[in-house]
Amino acid sequence: MRKSRRHFLAAGAAAASVGALSACVAPRVATFGHPSSYATQVVRPRNWNTVFHWVDVALQQVRDQRVLVPRAAYNFGLAMSAGFLAANSIVQAYDEPFGVGAGPRGADPEVAYGMAFATAAAEAFQQPFFFERMAFLSRFPASEAKTLGAEWGRAVGRHVVKMRVDDGSEPSEVNYYLDRYQKRSDALRWLPTGPFYGAQPGPAFASFDRGLYPGQGQIKPWTMASGSQFRPASFYDPASPEFAEAFDMTRRLGGVDSTVRTADESEIALFWEDGPWGVTPPGHFVCVAMQILQDRDLSFIELARAFALIGMTQCDASICAWDCKYHYDIVRPESAIRVRAPEFENPDPRIALDPGWRSYIPTPEFPSFTSGHSTFGAAAAELIALVYGRDDVVFSGQSPDAVLWPQLNGVTRRWTSLSHMAEENGMSRLYGGVHWEMDHTAAMKAGRAIARQAFRTTFPAKV
Repeated sequence: MRKSRRHFLAAGAAAASVGALSACVAPRVATFGHPSSYATQVVRPRNWNTVFHWVDVALQQVRDQRVLVPRAAYNFGLAMSAGFLAANSIVQAYDEPFGVGAGPRGADPEVAYGMAFATAAAEAFQQPFFFERMAFLSRFPASEAKTLGAEWGRAVGRHVVKMRVDDGSEPSEVNYYLDRYQKRSDALRWLPTGPFYGAQPGPAFASFDRGLYPGQGQIKPWTMASGSQFRPASFYDPASPEFAEAFDMTRRLGGVDSTVRTADESEIALFWEDGPWGVTPPGHFVCVAMQILQDRDLSFIELARAFALIGMTQCDASICAWDCKYHYDIVRPESAIRVRAPEFENPDPRIALDPGWRSYIPTPEFPSFTSGHSTFGAAAAELIALVYGRDDVVFSGQSPDAVLWPQLNGVTRRWTSLSHMAEENGMSRLYGGVHWEMDHTAAMKAGRAIARQAFRTTFPAKV
């Protein structure tokens, strides 16, 4: 990340008049209890706390600024880690690998959390959060602890932002190939999506848009050794029986006019689509984490740690998935089925052209292997289960952004475990016709591995 003019805005906010400042910043986020608040959908009032407050601020910014999926995951990781690191440096409950050091004695850790979160989020979202900071600080009575906490939180937030300078997340890095990944030249090569992919009602993608964020996989990870650490070994041989089976499965199951996809599977495809103008898949799982962890009786610092790990592993899931996507450069089903089938030279008669085939949900504008959805879902479910202490949590939920798919209004889905939820989320992309089966299975394995490693090694409790 590079420092920007927003640092000037944030630093000079106290000296600016409210009227002048309000003309150059985004509207205030919705408060808890308002229908536009994501936390309102899943958190009971008695469980409202500082962590959920700032997480909700970030979720709303993703929606209101229409932040794209990989960038949303990055922003969650930056802000949530900064908040935890500031509070933990005062409480001294966990070790951390980022060199923050010990906070000032007597500082309020919740104030520090909020100010560090807001400082990092201001850089991530290019929004100074002036009103949000003022409203948050007004909740705490004047005291030395408050003053120390605010000063320290801002310092830690700046430290985390500085730590991520030149981490590969700059637009000049993520928006271009820069010869870091080589394009395929064989039959499996990915090409941009055609102009016929949109949904009425629902989201759409630009016609023949260039690949989204080909440099995302090169961003410096938070918890992984590298973006390629959990890269799978290979994709199908296009002439193999396994590819023929996968081709036929997605063709039959994921087409807009499928006769084998059930009504429940169609609902699942829409329920987990999550974009591109809502909270995004990483944000959906952050909402699930708030819903589940509010009942675990975690202390403030335990909850802050949990959401730091969730944010950081969602960011790392995006890095892992995007590294795989552009390393392997695999064609999406819609291109394979509509125009590419003869090039695979597969003897199975099921691999045949179907020029009229369309995916049930919009096909994204980037390569297929592996599935970002499956990586996000597996990482989130595994991390939440590790924090909660068990996977077999029975729960239900509604779409956080039903406005994208009016068919989901009033729809509630139920799961018998966190892993059940993750599996359903990943399979939604096959029901929607935008992924191959191996995209899902390889991504689930990687997402779980990311979460397990992060939980075990990143913020261990102090002995």
